[in-house]
Amino acid sequence: MEITEFVETLRLDGGLLADAAEEAGPDARIPACPEWQMRDLVSHIGRVHRWATEFVTQGKDQPGSFPEAPDLPDGELVGWLREGHHQLVLALHSAPQDLAAWTFLPAPSPLAFWARRQAHETSVHRADAQQALGASLTPLPSAFAADGIDEILTGFHAGDRSKLRTDLPRSLRLRATDSPGAEWTVQLSDAPPRTTRTIEGPEAAKPVDCTIEGPAEELYLALWNRLPWDALKITGDETLPQLWRERGSI
Repeated sequence: MEITEFVETLRLDGGLLADAAEEAGPDARIPACPEWQMRDLVSHIGRVHRWATEFVTQGKDQPGSFPEAPDLPDGELVGWLREGHHQLVLALHSAPQDLAAWTFLPAPSPLAFWARRQAHETSVHRADAQQALGASLTPLPSAFAADGIDEILTGFHAGDRSKLRTDLPRSLRLRATDSPGAEWTVQLSDAPPRTTRTIEGPEAAKPVDCTIEGPAEELYLALWNRLPWDALKITGDETLPQLWRERGSI
């Protein structure tokens, strides 16, 4: 996906998140994060947006501290969220292609990293806000959802902090049925997971312990523990989806 596509998704989903937060109210519970109410979600994503904006506008080369929660009454939180989101979108739109800044996952460039990461961060939390409201989820483009699956598998769960470990080696294949080429094979062991993007030929033909497949959006949100796995087709060892539900949080 192009940087401009990520920024456009960020723009749209940030607005939808704020709309849902405003309609649901600050006391609404967040189903995927039971300890959170809407005010906590708004505070979190608003701080994330401001944190990201600093890297994009200042070219910061060190992680730095995360912003403190805003000292605002409930009635001003959504407006504060909208302002921070707007500034992030403007920053990404106007940033130079050769932006130099700190990142924490592999990416073609710092600008590509921040556009991609903030788009996915915002889309997942937009789903949280709409679920708290009890509204239907706004559909995500399949290419964007497939990219998000790739980010989870080859980014977040490729590092030492991943808790997806097994005593005995196991293998898991994930396939987005509506996105050509969107298939990954994950090797699980007592070390960090090792993911390869499955290609046609011998690699794709190798047997695995469990295969999980479904539309990219449903698979994406299930991997983020925002949707149940029931709608997905699971073949083989069903303890591996359960392992993900228990240890796959980021």
